[in-house]
Amino acid sequence: MLRISGNRRFLVHDDGRPFFYLGDTAWELFHRLTREEADLYLEDRARKGFSVIQAVALAELDGLNDPNPYGHTPLIENDPARPDENYFRHVDYIVEKAASLGLYIGMLPTWGRYVTTASWETSSPVIFRPENARLYGQFLGERYRDKPVIWILGGDSPADGVTDTWRAMALGLEEGDLGRHLMTYHPGGEQASSTWFHEDDWLDFNMIQSGHGRRELDNYIRIAQDYIRIPPKPCMDGEPRYEDHPIGFNPENGWYDECDVRQAAYSALFVGAHGHTYGCHDIWQFWQPGRKPITAARTPWRQAIHLPGASQMRLVRQLMESRPFFLRIPDRQIIADTGANDVNYIATTCGSDGSYALVYLPIGGTVTVNVGRLAAKELNATWFDPRQGTAIPAGRFPNTDTLTFAAPSRGRGFDWVLALDDAACDFQAPGIIP
Repeated sequence: MLRISGNRRFLVHDDGRPFFYLGDTAWELFHRLTREEADLYLEDRARKGFSVIQAVALAELDGLNDPNPYGHTPLIENDPARPDENYFRHVDYIVEKAASLGLYIGMLPTWGRYVTTASWETSSPVIFRPENARLYGQFLGERYRDKPVIWILGGDSPADGVTDTWRAMALGLEEGDLGRHLMTYHPGGEQASSTWFHEDDWLDFNMIQSGHGRRELDNYIRIAQDYIRIPPKPCMDGEPRYEDHPIGFNPENGWYDECDVRQAAYSALFVGAHGHTYGCHDIWQFWQPGRKPITAARTPWRQAIHLPGASQMRLVRQLMESRPFFLRIPDRQIIADTGANDVNYIATTCGSDGSYALVYLPIGGTVTVNVGRLAAKELNATWFDPRQGTAIPAGRFPNTDTLTFAAPSRGRGFDWVLALDDAACDFQAPGIIP
């Protein structure tokens, strides 16, 4: 099982080992895939280094009435107090399969459309109220008490006017699983769980959804805002711009690509997020020919699992795990000058002991660093390539007040991470993934 670290910034296993939350959005996993298809998807994600799969028990796409591949719907007469055993046996299979691969399921008990009319999807019936939300939570909590799950309430919706219902569901989950699992809330686009629930005891870590509305979404600002909240809680972006999603929901604007998903990941992590969720527009809905595409989905999901952004997320995880895990803090003052870059889009992180610093340049270029903030007398500088996982030595330098570095290339798609390490340490770049 997982818990919150002693410094309240990270997730850890019960034995204290760090847990890096690298999620994938597979909202329709329980609803649309056969067991064989689920095996294929989960095995691919395990190979690519993901640690959490986010999926919804009562799914978004008519999840109450459209049956799963075996002809079962989740609730008898759409009553949350009467779950259908046949449907949840299929959920059981997928949870067990994920566990066998070392994956956690970030389980959403329900999509938000079944809790609130404030959801952007207004055509679904609201079936939850506090009384049956608690009963439904108890059912799920008890059923998956001993399984590797993380509870994610919300389901792409604000909590205005329905906080009592979500709190009742959280209470039911805690009663059912005896408080064994972590819990968070997945809000609507460009929203944050902290808006409603930051001081609630059941909310173990905060989640934002930076969303898909425009290319330069400033998820780093929302993460930074949650990072400084009191009491401190871990925070993350649980739904950034999806790979292969039309920009601003309009194909005429173009499509988000691997560069966009990399920028969202590094920007969030370097300003304090404990982990990050990747998403692909074709995969969350498991689109394939013969299914109605949502918002212009265009790539069959069996092909989309091989899009480059997913593999590059493994490099993000490897880089984060290559330095002392619990010492990572954001440090904006590492940057002295950004050259021709926009300072708002350069993200920085370092070890609280001054042993290292990482600087993310989304379009390459030059950057001047206040290396005097680091503790080392001598520094190794390395350019890490987020696309390939390769490392290019940039030199060994005495620690002076400032140093200026020029990335190997510049322009959109040529993002780089500058790593500055104590020359006496043996920190390594992640290396190329197989």
